[in-house]
Parts: sequence; C-alpha cells; structure tokens
Amino acid sequence: MKTFTRIGLLASAFLITLTSLAQTPDPKELLQQMEAKVGGWDKLWSQKDVEFLYNYVYADGKKDVSTERYIFEGEHSWAKYTQHDINVMPGKGGVVIQSLVDNKPACVMDGSAMDDPQVLGGTDFLRRANYFWFAMFYKMLNPGTIHKYMGSEEVDGVNYHKISVAYESETTGKLQNDAYVLYLNPETMLVDHFFFSLPAMGVNQPVLKMKVEYEAINGLLLPTKRWAFQPGADGKPSAEPFLTQISSQVKFNNGFTPEDLKI
Repeated sequence: MKTFTRIGLLASAFLITLTSLAQTPDPKELLQQMEAKVGGWDKLWSQKDVEFLYNYVYADGKKDVSTERYIFEGEHSWAKYTQHDINVMPGKGGVVIQSLVDNKPACVMDGSAMDDPQVLGGTDFLRRANYFWFAMFYKMLNPGTIHKYMGSEEVDGVNYHKISVAYESETTGKLQNDAYVLYLNPETMLVDHFFFSLPAMGVNQPVLKMKVEYEAINGLLLPTKRWAFQPGADGKPSAEPFLTQISSQVKFNNGFTPEDLKI
C-alpha cells in the first residue's frame, strides 16, 4: 500500500510539474510576437538606412543634440553633434562629427581629426550604443542572447510578462554585458518599459528604468520617445526621469553608403 501511495504521489508531482511547464510562456515566442508587432527585422532591414534628429536631455537642461545616420547592413553609424554637454567632449564648443564604419571609429571637431585614444574609445562606444537604442526591439533575439521568463507583475493595472535578456560573453567577447528586464504588455505585445544595466558606467544590475513610447513610421513602430529613471534609496524608480531621449524627423532609405559615413 505504501509503495502504491508513493507511486501515486510521484505521478501527481510529475503531472503538476508538466502542467506548470506547459503554462509557463516561452520567452522566445513572446519576443517573436513583440518583434512582429514592431514590424520585424526584415522590414527594418528593407529600409536600408535611416537619418533622424536625436535630443538626449538631462533634467538639469544639459543636452546632446545630434543628427544620426545608420546603415543597417554592417551597422555603420555616423553623427553630427551641434550641442554636446554630456557624452561628447563636454565643456568644449564646436561641431563634433563621429563615425564608425567597418568597426573603425573616427572623430572630427571643427574640421580637425581627433587622435586621442580616449576620444576614439568614447566614439566607438557611443556609435554602437546609439545604434542599439534605435534598433533594440529588433535585436532581442540576436545570436548570443539568453532569455528567461520571470513571471508576471502588475503595474498600473496591467499584468505584464517579465522577460530577462542577457548575453553570452563567448559571443560578445566582453566580460561584462548589458542586461535587460522587459515588461511586455500582453494586450499590445509592446514593451511599455524595461529595466537595464549599464556596465560601462558602473551599473552592473538592471536597476535603471526606461519608459517607452512608439511612433508608426513606414510600417514600423519605433521607440522614438524614452524616459530614464534612477532608483531611489528604496530601490524603486524615481518619480521624475533624469534623462529624456527623443528621436524626430525620422527618414529611411536615404541612399547612404559606407563611404558617405566615413570622415
């Protein structure tokens, strides 16, 4: 009798486990639905290139203002900064042009080429980072990404899917990689907000919050408005954003070539 009871208990536990697994959403499937909702990578790729005005503004009024240009094939990146108080040689006047073509960073200030390794390193980082922020919701299933379903959480009346996205160091070649926790709205299948880390700035855990609003352009839903919030002493995001990022005047298919983006 005890043997049959034990077998019955094990069978029940096995069935419960199977039921639980069956009810746990597949994070990759959810991200595939999200990517399809914003238009899909193939649709973005078909646009060939993009140009837009980018305002990166701190709450104290400091800002970086740039015209950004990207070519999707090869992920070539270029920008012209007419104001640069934050990330690009703050405190110095003049127009700064950055370029990352064929993984080679270049920077010019008022027509003079900059050869300082720190400036070129910052150029390399920023050109890759700005490109990623523009295209991130089309890149969440890239090779080397690691996904985990973290359950659901209700925020402002919405019961969000929570999905963590991390990266394999073997693929990225970096010891420290960015990490994200996406809050996916089950009604719209869009990411309304997410938490992220920023190892390059010493933030190694996804504790910074980013709120997102989208704009429909050429059949794509692009995250053209973003607000970043720092955690307070209680670990919760601050009530007011410390950073606003707005992309405007978005134009695709400009005919840019890698040679056009070299400086």
